[in-house]
Amino acid sequence: MERFEIFLTCPPGLEPALAEEAAAAGFDAPCAVPGGVTVEGGWPEVWRANLVLRGATRVLARIGEFRAFHLAQLDKRARKFPWGEVLRTDVPVRVEVATNRKSKIYHAGAAQQRIETALTEGAGIAVAADAPVTLRARIDDNLVVLSVDTSGGSLHKRGHKEAVGRAPLRETMAALFLRQCRFDGSEPVLDPMCGSGTFVIEAAEIAAGLMPGRDRAFAFERLTTFDAEAWAAMRAAAPRPLPDLRFHGSDRDAGAFGAARANAEHAGVGALVEFRKCAISDIARPAGPPGLVIVNPPYGTRIGTKKPLYGLHGALGQVLRERFGGWRVGLITTEADLAKATGLPWLPPGPPVPHGGLRVKLWRTNPLR
Repeated sequence: MERFEIFLTCPPGLEPALAEEAAAAGFDAPCAVPGGVTVEGGWPEVWRANLVLRGATRVLARIGEFRAFHLAQLDKRARKFPWGEVLRTDVPVRVEVATNRKSKIYHAGAAQQRIETALTEGAGIAVAADAPVTLRARIDDNLVVLSVDTSGGSLHKRGHKEAVGRAPLRETMAALFLRQCRFDGSEPVLDPMCGSGTFVIEAAEIAAGLMPGRDRAFAFERLTTFDAEAWAAMRAAAPRPLPDLRFHGSDRDAGAFGAARANAEHAGVGALVEFRKCAISDIARPAGPPGLVIVNPPYGTRIGTKKPLYGLHGALGQVLRERFGGWRVGLITTEADLAKATGLPWLPPGPPVPHGGLRVKLWRTNPLR
């Protein structure tokens, strides 16, 4: 398995942004497909994807495939599959199977049982519901495609954030929304409703060149293909000097910005960020060059009733128009009418993205005049 397909997952609607990130990071042949992005590479590329990509939710290594038209054939071919080339006999595995109507094998539970039996009886690999490694099988038009989840826990769990807000936005989504707003780490960012500081901290990490996976462990460390020495060298890349920029967050909730400050310290960007207790009407334009205001304000379906939020959005829009000339704005919401209540000159919104059982869109402006 010198080269194979690597599948980077992300929420639907964000695939083009993740493809852009993968291309910018030097991954080979990124292609946006429903639910993620495919790239090509070997195990070092799998490790690097987990380490450096900010927008991917998981990294799946596609380790093989075979045809199966019925359960007996699935059983036979699963027993012959060279599991030991990737999976260790001392590390339990969890098996997940998905099927579709185009396949003659349509019972996912029965297919899962056959693969589990092949692992335990044929390869001596234990199966457990809480195993650290997940094997995924997708049966599509009678083709069984086998993948290993090399991430383990979702990649939004960076390993250094301890406090979260009331309606948190995942770091992976925040990174892709920042990319869609054309943020590249060379300008200041302000979030006037920062909660636990996700946008501000993510922007500061990007500017500082910090790798998002630097503080956590991964499932690929439990595979036969893992090279601890090569992985240590990959993680040891020298950080670049801290930029001469500041990233700003404010919130009316003192507890929220206190948590944000603690999260920034844990992430190693405490020197780059400033948080303060501040109402929308008191937001001040930071000194220095213009940059990006990005905000995930309350929307009625997320927090409660929607009616009082029109005034909040109107006040936000007025402050930004009056004080933030030259700055761009990004706003995440489920409600087009709330975005329009700001009175800001929005570009056409982005596609709907699932978030917490809802579907949000990113609204963006060009530099305000």
